[in-house]
Amino acid sequence: MATKPVLCSIFILILSQILMFQIQATHHNNDDDDGEEYKFLQSVDHNPRQRMKREKLSHFKFYWHDILTGQNPSAVTIVSPPRLMANGFGMMRMMDNPLTLGPELGSKLVGRAQGIYASASQEEIGLLMTMNLAFTEGKYNGSTITVMGRNPVLHTVREMPVIGGSGLFRFARGYAQARTQWFDMNSGDATVEYNVYVLHY
Repeated sequence: MATKPVLCSIFILILSQILMFQIQATHHNNDDDDGEEYKFLQSVDHNPRQRMKREKLSHFKFYWHDILTGQNPSAVTIVSPPRLMANGFGMMRMMDNPLTLGPELGSKLVGRAQGIYASASQEEIGLLMTMNLAFTEGKYNGSTITVMGRNPVLHTVREMPVIGGSGLFRFARGYAQARTQWFDMNSGDATVEYNVYVLHY
């Protein structure tokens, strides 16, 4: 006849085996859940035809029109500086600016600059520019180039990075140079020449 200590040991052994089985089953279920969780992520090879394409450098020149006045302004203030700040620090505007072939507003429209610019400097008139150059002309119709960077507007030439694009500009990278052609101190209206250099497939 088994003594009480022996029965107790057998009971503890059986209980520990049951607990171990439950822990393993739970761990296995969690592994399955992790597998389900990460099924949205897949590594893909580049399209073989895409690999055959050579990366090319394209240069685009157009004129950016920032219109704050009139019945139909192309840029509107959405945040004013919280108080009278030097250089309008804190101001933010939303834009849908026309892009034209020539410096005249009536020149051929080739796209729109859609995005936001904000006064991000207390020491000078320095804007943070975030915009999509959305083209509407020719084979680039529907394609975009995304520019994001610092624009110290009183400098003769400002340079901002091209950080991406869509359509024919997927994987795009490069830079944009801006030169003010015309600026009205009273209204704030401006015309800026943009030269954009983009590496893309």
